[in-house]
Amino acid sequence: MIENENTEEEIRRIYRRYFKDVYKFIATFTNDRNDIEDLTQEVFIRLFKSLSTFKRQSSMNTWLFSIARNVTIDHVRKKKRQLIPEYVSKLLSPKQKSVEEVVQAKEEVSSLYHALNHLKHDYRMVVLLRGIYEFSIKETSQIMGWSESKVKVTYHRALKILKNDLSEEVVTKERWV
Repeated sequence: MIENENTEEEIRRIYRRYFKDVYKFIATFTNDRNDIEDLTQEVFIRLFKSLSTFKRQSSMNTWLFSIARNVTIDHVRKKKRQLIPEYVSKLLSPKQKSVEEVVQAKEEVSSLYHALNHLKHDYRMVVLLRGIYEFSIKETSQIMGWSESKVKVTYHRALKILKNDLSEEVVTKERWV
């Protein structure tokens, strides 16, 4: 009975600690709130079912995001679509001073949405894990099931594509102004 209580408390602790991060991560691949909630629940169900097999060879965070990655990939394959994340708009500073600054910031976020949406799935995944969630190269390699060198190369290539796409968009907008 004591072991059962310890397991239940560990489950509660893990859920409280990681729920928001998993939710936001999944939100980057679908903007349907019901899907996000269902997928987040699925991640934790899979985690809890296999918690006894967790060997602690990686951090709980890394293991959990590996599960989230797999759940998300399964979902994307089923839906045959990839959508832009909603939460990136929260990156806008609430301390914007003028309407012009707010409009410009929203345009920049919109450009980022567009560029992220056009990246290959693996590129987007690496950019999110490394750039937004700030996982280390080692943690990202564990989540993706790749070598560390593949993470580095893929991240570099993805950033180069993002930079080019965003630069081209700026040039295009300047022509119309």
